[in-house]
Amino acid sequence: MSPVFPMLTVLTMFYYMCLRRRARTATRGDMMSSHRTVVSNSRTSPLNAEVVQYAKEVVDFSSHYGSENSMSYTMWNLAGVPNVFPSSGDFTQTAVFRTYGTWWDQCPSASLPFRRTPSDFQSQDYVELTFEHQVYPTAVHVLETYHPGAVIRILACSANPYSPSPPAEVRWEILWSERPTKVNASQARQFKPCIKQINFPTNLIRLEVNSSLLDYYTELDAVVLHGTKDKPLLSLKPSLVDMNDLEDDYEEKDGCGMDGLNKKFSSAALGDGPNNGYFDKLPYELIQLILNHLSLPDLCRLAQTCRLLHQHCCDPLQYIHLNLQPYWAKLDDTSLEFLQARCALVQWLNLSWTGNRGFISVLGFSRFLKVCGSELLRLELSCSHFLNETCLEVISEMCPNLQDLNLSSCDKLPPQAFGHIAKLRSLKRLILYRTKVEIEDYDVIASMIGAKCKNLRTLDLWRCKNFTENGIAELASGCVLLEELDLGWCPTLQSSTGCFARLARQLPNLQKLFLTANRSVCDTDIEELASNCTRLQQLDILGTRMVSPASLRKLLESCKDLSLLDVSFCSQIDNKAVLELNASFPKVFIKKSFTQ
Repeated sequence: MSPVFPMLTVLTMFYYMCLRRRARTATRGDMMSSHRTVVSNSRTSPLNAEVVQYAKEVVDFSSHYGSENSMSYTMWNLAGVPNVFPSSGDFTQTAVFRTYGTWWDQCPSASLPFRRTPSDFQSQDYVELTFEHQVYPTAVHVLETYHPGAVIRILACSANPYSPSPPAEVRWEILWSERPTKVNASQARQFKPCIKQINFPTNLIRLEVNSSLLDYYTELDAVVLHGTKDKPLLSLKPSLVDMNDLEDDYEEKDGCGMDGLNKKFSSAALGDGPNNGYFDKLPYELIQLILNHLSLPDLCRLAQTCRLLHQHCCDPLQYIHLNLQPYWAKLDDTSLEFLQARCALVQWLNLSWTGNRGFISVLGFSRFLKVCGSELLRLELSCSHFLNETCLEVISEMCPNLQDLNLSSCDKLPPQAFGHIAKLRSLKRLILYRTKVEIEDYDVIASMIGAKCKNLRTLDLWRCKNFTENGIAELASGCVLLEELDLGWCPTLQSSTGCFARLARQLPNLQKLFLTANRSVCDTDIEELASNCTRLQQLDILGTRMVSPASLRKLLESCKDLSLLDVSFCSQIDNKAVLELNASFPKVFIKKSFTQ
């Protein structure tokens, strides 16, 4: 027998030993989850009256389709009683997230996924809602009025946002969760998942959504919280894993952790004794490759089992990609301090959604970056509300090689803080969606971009209010390599000036063009795109009254790669026209929303 086979046998045995504890833990968790469901469903009538209340206020969210200065398609529509339900269709009075489907992942601006991201974390967006009264939840109902099925997690927080004094401890508990599933209906529904009981009252609820399986934007109308003022008799203890429990308790005297994990993986079995299966003889790189398959918490736990694995699990090469977003509910300064010694070589760091409500301090974040920022190339900080001007200053000083910075929905940063970004000379990608950057004249910005950013590939100017044909001209003449351009809801752009035709003639590499809600887009613009932008893959002309089926047919015949075409609320494109185009071009997803 070849000597390769014993080596593979040892490798396989070790890999399954590493996963055995994880599998047992998951099995116990599944059993407990099933038990909780049964208990929750089997309770008798409540001992005290049930309180039913609609959301009082929307306090935080990751994105929305609407404008910050409007109520159309914004998350703020989730507060209060329903505006639309039980009607179905596309209504401006609902809450709509910024994206849907997988289209945004197929754009030139899409980011690569982080390695070691747990498969059970599927959330893409969130919204947090407060209610008037703290209750022990018995039900959470979500009124979905268009393309339901996006909600995948519901959480409750122990903090009372209306309390005059901050709580000593803030806990989040998952009331319900499931993986994204396809809902084959676009009709309105009252989503009523079976939630588990918790042992604290709450008036802060968080919905997390994944819209990747949806055919169009999901629309939410209201959220109803049912609960009792008194603690239920059958309430259960919380089960969230505390990231701080993963502290490195490895002791040199015996080579094992102090939390009982040595009962599962003894040092005699894995590297220090004669019966170790020769695992310690494996090449260092091969052991590192095996550990790459573990999640971050499992990697931290395994570090507590023996000297050999402690060395491998603490190797900075295991932390080149560090995605902490899945652990936002428990990540704090102590967690960052614990990870700090291992992250000297980290290049991609994701702290999106983390640190809110005092979990991470400016000092804790700054201390972490001063140790771990020198090699950073990518930094994701979406919805990280602990950030202030000092944090951006630290980023500019400690991350000289940074190429990718995401500050989307960091709406608490003051305008003057963004001046520090100018010090990042290597920056290639910058996201400032829903931030307080003050721009008085977008034409001036477009002129500067056209003059200084000749290699620009993507530009998102969604809802820029004062962008005109002059800015378009400067942009198109200077950035001829543009592949993606979003001009959705830019009301000052008018087709009659020739700006869209100029774009089509000067930007032949365009793959995505959004002209959403621009009423002036006409047949001439579409025909120019058909003639000049044959690589086009995505086009959104929602809301125009001046585009005919004939010009769209020319576009579809010319642009063989076109996969997404949104003609919602285009008055000349009725359902019959959509059906005819679909029949002729079955590979193109033509979107046509409706209102009943």
